[in-house]
Amino acid sequence: MATNSAREPRERPKPDEKLVKVFDTEQESEALIVRGLLESSGIDADITSLDAPQDILPGVGGTVILVREEDAAEARRLIEEYRQSPANDDTAEVDISEHIGEPPER
Repeated sequence: MATNSAREPRERPKPDEKLVKVFDTEQESEALIVRGLLESSGIDADITSLDAPQDILPGVGGTVILVREEDAAEARRLIEEYRQSPANDDTAEVDISEHIGEPPER
């Protein structure tokens, strides 16, 4: 069966396999997007939370993405390519008068 990914996904990382950090963020939602980007390219990625108890260490924490050491360079390249691509923002400002015309006179 053919897949859309550039590479076939491999087995999940083994517990003794060396994993390296390729991305970190304070926003879990951003980490989920980046993990999806990597996995759609055939790179297994694990998300790890670095959250600390907020009553003891407020503002400390975040989320990191770990990949196999041999996938790290490709993962970083994909992340950088994604960051450099122009945003596809559907909420960009639009001049609605071009689409609906002028209001009728009363």
